[in-house]
Amino acid sequence: MEAFKTLILIVNIFSALAVIVLVLMQQGKGADAGAAFGTGSAQGVFGAAGNANFLSRSTAMAATVFFITCLALGYIATHGKSGLDFSDVQQKAPISTPAAASTPAPAAPAKKPVIPE
Repeated sequence: MEAFKTLILIVNIFSALAVIVLVLMQQGKGADAGAAFGTGSAQGVFGAAGNANFLSRSTAMAATVFFITCLALGYIATHGKSGLDFSDVQQKAPISTPAAASTPAPAAPAKKPVIPE
């Protein structure tokens, strides 16, 4: 079970990094498609509008994998036996300090200074 959890965690980290990189590579809605690669070079690599389609689909797939692995890790953390289990620990009685035999007497009130008139 621990190896499965580690595998899911690794896939989760790589999908998170993929989402970050793919989002940063995309251009805004109003930007020219060829602005990221120079004039006309994007058309040779992905086609006229292929760059936006490829990046957006890749981002959607990476985000889906990230979402699924997050749910799986959450399920494993709450339902798996790999977490800490304190059900066998016995509670000790609280340590109490012994009461003092006698309490100290309150201090004598301070005398007011006498001011001559």
